[in-house]
Order: sequence, then structure tokens, then C-alpha cells
Amino acid sequence: MQVEVLHQPDSSIAKIDLDPQEELIAEAGSMVAMSGFLNVSTTLRQGKGGGVFGGLKRMLAGESLFLSVFRSGTAPGELYLAPKLIGDILPYQLSADRSGGLVVQSTGYLASTPGVDIELGFQGIKSIFSGESIFWLNVTGQGLVLLSSFGGIYEIDVDGEYVVDTGHIVAFEKSLSFSIAKANKSWIGALMGGEGLVCRFRGKGRLFCQTHNPGAFGRTIGSQLPAR
Repeated sequence: MQVEVLHQPDSSIAKIDLDPQEELIAEAGSMVAMSGFLNVSTTLRQGKGGGVFGGLKRMLAGESLFLSVFRSGTAPGELYLAPKLIGDILPYQLSADRSGGLVVQSTGYLASTPGVDIELGFQGIKSIFSGESIFWLNVTGQGLVLLSSFGGIYEIDVDGEYVVDTGHIVAFEKSLSFSIAKANKSWIGALMGGEGLVCRFRGKGRLFCQTHNPGAFGRTIGSQLPAR
């Protein structure tokens, strides 16, 4: 399987070349175009993190209840996937010995190979204040994961401590822990400065952020829309 990300960073689309008998699992509705002979099915996915209960848990995390499965059959095929929001795509190679997996924010998952397991994870009460969903996705196993974002994705190698504004997190390796804190020493300074709460990461690992905040964008655009 070969993945090429085109039109980065604001209008990214993933061109995926499947070898014969290869399979890719993707968020429902993410397919843009594909070879006519590819086999496509809709599933709740069986096994770890699968089934009806697994699908309902994904809904709680902001993901689709269903997943699409693309299979190439006896001949190689071509598939194009794109995120729902205008943004970027990042291929991440997951291995059993790499930082214990990924924690992915809601809507950050686009696709993965069959060896990757996706389960609902709860990061504690701090998730409520993080600017993200209460529930996150725990991504483990081995294989390729395609992450998506609102705006461009940039990678930060954390070694110690790093602070990120809430709402800009796409994913982070499980070797990192995080807590919620004020951006400023005082609440008045934090609120007046427009930063409010931030996520403070600690440890050693990779952190993936997005250049735009979907919540802030929605509030800005929503206030300009005419009332019904």
C-alpha cells in the first residue's frame, strides 16, 4: 500500500494505491473517488473495538457509527479519501513498540489498515475543559493510521513539558500525559488575554496539532449567519 497526500495543507486529499488483496478501513463518507472494481462494504467492524457497542462508542467520540471497508480483490486499485473539514492529512505508522499507541481527538480519525484497533477512551474530567470531546479515541495495534485536521497539521517532539491551546490538538502518543491549566498566572489575565485554558503536556513523545480551532471557527461563523 502506498499513500500520497496531495494539495496540503488546507485542501488535502489522500491518494492510496492498494496492492491486490489489500484492505483499508475508513470513516464513512470519506471516499472521494476510486477504481470501479474496488469492493466496498459498510460495517460496524468486528473484534476489538467493534460491533454495535463499539459503533455506539465511536458515536460518543464524534465519529460515525459505521465504517467503510475498501478491498482491492485480485488487481491493484486506487482510492481517494478526504476529511470532512477543510484541512490536512497525516499518515502515522503505528507499531506495538512505539509509545504504546495514540490518543486521537474526535473527528481526527480518517482511515487505518486492518491491524489497527480503535477504542473509545476517557481521559478523565479534564477532557471536559480541554476544548475537545469528553471521549477520545485510543488507537493501538500495528499498521497505518491516517489522521485528519482542521487546517494544517504540525508535529512537535516533546521532551519535558509543552503547552498547547485547547482546541488545537489532533493526537498525541500515549507516552505523554496532559493536564488542564490557565494560560496566564491569574484567571483575569487568562480570560482578558483571550487564551483561557491550555493543555500542558509532560513526558517524551510526539504531539500533533492543527493550525485552526474548529470550535472557535464555528462560533465566529455562526454569529455572522442570519437567523432563521
